Amino acid sequence: MESLLDALQPGQRLARGVSRLMRSLDFAPLLEFVPAPGLRVDVAALGPKGEIWVVECKSSRADFVSDLKWGGYLEWCDRFFWAVDAAFPVELLPADAGLILADPWDAEIVRLPGAVPLPGARRRALTQRFARTAAGRLALLADPPPGLA
Repeated sequence: MESLLDALQPGQRLARGVSRLMRSLDFAPLLEFVPAPGLRVDVAALGPKGEIWVVECKSSRADFVSDLKWGGYLEWCDRFFWAVDAAFPVELLPADAGLILADPWDAEIVRLPGAVPLPGARRRALTQRFARTAAGRLALLADPPPGLA
């Protein structure tokens, strides 16, 4: 029988480790978050002081090179990180972004990027979207629609 971990795609495995790291830092992680129409980040994390971090998980060189949207994520977070595994060629990644080394069980911050604080109105709207998304997902777990239970 296939385990849950075996069923995950490589990027999802990295996101699992990143989520564990974020929880250890007292951040609330949310996977596959949409900060704005047309954007979807791998991991968004809401910190204890309201800070918002975005982490993009890249499982290979091809995965990184084909991602043309990541620059649009910068205006939706206070800090932006790449999460990769130990075999990833990190020299490909922009040096001004954060770097997280991850595997399915854990992760560690190798490079902390400088903070670029979000404007207050954007932070409020983004925090509200984060909360509504998380609450909606929790509600679906508690009471799945007919046919999915």
